[in-house]
Amino acid sequence: MTTQQQNLPVLSLKNVGIYYKRNRGVFGESFWALKDVSFDLYPGETLGIIGRNGVGKSTLLRLMAGIIKPNKGHFINNGHQVSLLSLNLGFIYYLTGRENAILSGMFMGLRKSEIQAKMNAIIKFSELGKFFDQPIATYSSGMLARLGFSVAFQVNPDVLLIDEIFGVGDAEFRQKSTWLMQEKIHSHQTIVFVSHQDALIRQLCHRVVWIEDGVSKAEGHAAHVLKEYHQSLHLS
Repeated sequence: MTTQQQNLPVLSLKNVGIYYKRNRGVFGESFWALKDVSFDLYPGETLGIIGRNGVGKSTLLRLMAGIIKPNKGHFINNGHQVSLLSLNLGFIYYLTGRENAILSGMFMGLRKSEIQAKMNAIIKFSELGKFFDQPIATYSSGMLARLGFSVAFQVNPDVLLIDEIFGVGDAEFRQKSTWLMQEKIHSHQTIVFVSHQDALIRQLCHRVVWIEDGVSKAEGHAAHVLKEYHQSLHLS
């Protein structure tokens, strides 16, 4: 990779805003989930997104995944494959874990044959055993996390977006998924993840963006942004 390519952002957001209609129809009230968000994501970095519940973090990830478009500002993807790992994303509850693994993998950009070729690895990592061929309506939230995580980490996109899943599941699986995340980081995978776990943010992230009331409030080194964020919450 040339120096010029390294300096070119993978994704770029400039004064992005996204609104939803609270009520259907022409006269529905607009709710701005994002108001003014700006930052760049660079190749090989791990970017953390922090902020209180309801400030627009999940909407931001959906934008970066190309699922929704901004109502104002500019979002630029410089030709990279982006996949979003979020609990329940695309899952159909009356289908089995195996069937959902295939659909989820295809949703993330793999061919059906490619997912089937990776199925043994997905089954092994998920540790779901006989439940893998049971409808996911019988799954706990931890089991859903195992399934989603196991599929997503077989896809290996240019950019992986992770929406607050590290707190789900038992301690052993959390440790294993964190280890795999570290392995991805060391392999220069470009990652964005939302988390309320300060220890993970400090451990894994090169930079952090703090979202407050739909606005990118601060951006920079994890320790500095976390300190500013905590001061705003009167936690320090």
